[in-house]
Amino acid sequence: MLPEAFLDRIKAQLGEEYPQYLQSLERPRAVALRFNPLKGERPQLPFVGENVPWEAQGFYYDSESRPGLHPYHEAGVYYLQEASAMSAVALLEPQPGEKVLDLCAAPGGKSTQIAARMQGRGFLLCNEYSPKRAKILSRNIERMGVANALVTNETPENLAKRLPGYFHRVLIDAPCSGEGMFRKEEAAVTDWSEDTVAMCARRQSEILTQGARLVAPGGRLVYSTCTFAPAENEKAVAAFLAENPEFSPVDISAPWFTRVGVGQFRLWPHKLLGEGHFVAVMERSAAGEAEEIPLQKGEKLPKPLEAFLKELGIALPQGKAVAFGDTWYYAPEELPALKGLRVLRPGLELGKVIKDRFEPAHALALWLKSCKNCLDISAQSQQIEKYMHGEVLPCQSRGWCLVRVDGYSIGWGKADGKQLKNHYPKGLRR
Repeated sequence: MLPEAFLDRIKAQLGEEYPQYLQSLERPRAVALRFNPLKGERPQLPFVGENVPWEAQGFYYDSESRPGLHPYHEAGVYYLQEASAMSAVALLEPQPGEKVLDLCAAPGGKSTQIAARMQGRGFLLCNEYSPKRAKILSRNIERMGVANALVTNETPENLAKRLPGYFHRVLIDAPCSGEGMFRKEEAAVTDWSEDTVAMCARRQSEILTQGARLVAPGGRLVYSTCTFAPAENEKAVAAFLAENPEFSPVDISAPWFTRVGVGQFRLWPHKLLGEGHFVAVMERSAAGEAEEIPLQKGEKLPKPLEAFLKELGIALPQGKAVAFGDTWYYAPEELPALKGLRVLRPGLELGKVIKDRFEPAHALALWLKSCKNCLDISAQSQQIEKYMHGEVLPCQSRGWCLVRVDGYSIGWGKADGKQLKNHYPKGLRR
C-alpha cells in the first residue's frame, strides 16, 4: 500500500509508463553482489549469474541462495550491493592514484566500490556523520581489505573547513526520502510523507554546498539519491548549479539509464534490473589553485613490528606509519593531518605492540594475499566452519599463520607445531 500522494506524483512523472512501473513492483527483486578485485581473482560460484551492465565486478545472484553466510563473504571476496546503487561510482569514475571522498559513506558499498577501482593507489576518505553507522562503515572497509582509506565520523562542514579543494572526485550519496527503496524496505514506505521529502531536500542542499567546497579545481562531483522526488533530484541540482557557477554538468554517456538532463540520470525499476536511483555528474572549473593541506607526519615502525613483517615476508604498500596509542596503522602518503578530526580508522590497521611483542590485527590478515606461513582451508570443509566458530585446528607450522579459504585470506592463527590457536575475532565468530 503505497502513499496516495506519492502515486499521484509518480503517475504525473511517468505518464503512459506508469502501469509498467506498478507492475515492476510486483516482480521479485533482482539481488546483486560485487566482487572485490583487491582479494585476487574472481571465483566461479554456482549461485552467481549475469553481469550488472554498468559495473564490471557486479553480478546478479540467485535470490534463493544465501551468499552472506558463505565464508567468502567474511573473507571480503564480495560485497552484497543492490545493482542500481552501483551506478553512482560507475559515473564517478575514480582512478588509481587520485584523492577521492565519499562524503555520506555508510554502510560502505560505494566506498569499497571506489576502493576496488583505485586498486590500492591514492587516498580515499570515507566519512559518515552517524557514529553508529560509521562503525559499520569502518568494519566493511576492514572486511574488504582496503588499505588506503581514512574513515571519519565528521560533519560535512568540518571536513570542508579542514580539507578545502583537496579531492579529485567527491561522491555525495545523500540521505533521502528513499522512494526508490519502497519495494526493498517497508520502513521507507511507512516513514514517507511530503514533509519528509521537503526536509530531505533542505538537508541535501546543505550537504551539497559543503561537499562542493571539497572538490579540487577541475575535479568531479557526483550527487546521487535513491528517490524519485524531483525536489531531491533535478530541482536540487538546478538550485546548486545556480548558486555555484564554478560547477557545470558533465555530458557523460550512460546508455543503461534514463537521461533527464545534461549529466543527470534516473534508474527506474521497470526499465532495468534494480531499484530506483538518481545520479547527477558535475565538474568544477579548472580555474584557480587548490589550497595546500598539511599532511600527517609518519612515524618509525617499532622493532617488534618490523621483526614480524620480516619473519612472514610481508611488504607493506607505499605509505607511512601512524600510531594511535599502542595500535599501529599504515596510511597512504596523502593522509592529511588528523588533529581535530574524529577518526575511526586512519589507514590499514597493522596491530598492537604490547611490551616487546607484536600482535597482528585482523585487518592486516584480510589485506594480505599471502605470506611465508599460511594455512589453506577449503570452503567446503568442516575446518572452515570450525575456524569461524573459534575452534583450535591441527597445524604443523609454528608462529603466526595466515588462514586462507580457497586462497582468500580470512584471519590469523598462532601455531605451536601441532595445533593452531584461533585468533578469529570473537565478535565475528558464528
